[in-house]
Amino acid sequence: MVDIPSLRRETRYGMPAADQILFNRHYVLGYSYYFRQAKWALEIVDRELIDIERAENFRPDYRIPEMFRADLVDYKNSGFDRGHLIASANQSETEIQNSETFLLSNMSPMAPQFNRGIWKKLEDAIRALNAQKKIYETYVICGPIFDFDKPVKRIGTEDRNKVSLPVPNAYFKSILTENSKGALHMWSFIIPNEEIDKPLADFRVPASLAERMSGILLWSKLVGGKIEREKNKIRKMW
Repeated sequence: MVDIPSLRRETRYGMPAADQILFNRHYVLGYSYYFRQAKWALEIVDRELIDIERAENFRPDYRIPEMFRADLVDYKNSGFDRGHLIASANQSETEIQNSETFLLSNMSPMAPQFNRGIWKKLEDAIRALNAQKKIYETYVICGPIFDFDKPVKRIGTEDRNKVSLPVPNAYFKSILTENSKGALHMWSFIIPNEEIDKPLADFRVPASLAERMSGILLWSKLVGGKIEREKNKIRKMW
């Protein structure tokens, strides 16, 4: 039996479950109907980055049923950014590739200081990691975290038979690299959705904690004791 998702390069080391899987040209995304946003977004960071102009064409993703779909009006005057999960700058080889990152299915309501601050710093740091000569490929998965012991804000309205869009309390990002010796290394982060004035290194966590907090399995096709140790390890910053 053919494992269809494994035909995608991004899913080589696993793909979590979701209400709807959206296979885009250059990344894969798992959408949550309950939260009206992605549970996770998975990519291989593009090695051949070209400085093309950002598309900036934010738009709904009409593959998602309307009652579960985020729209531009949800973000209007909300005080929150339409924050990319798959970074626009990671997918900049062609115009259509970059444009695809502006689908609202790839957006999550991020505090402006978070989105333009530490989240961008982490994106930049991952591109620097990927640029190292010893790194063959860099896989990245990220998504929202909801802490139901804390208040969850909402944006948007409950018209058109839709519910408002919850604002995540935090975000996770897990990075998996394959180097020139065939070794796999893993780094994971959990960062609160707020203005942060601390170094990235302070937010490193074991991948196993990111799994528990996000409710998804990371890199599920990797098995064995060595991988379990890697998932429970906090690796030094690159």
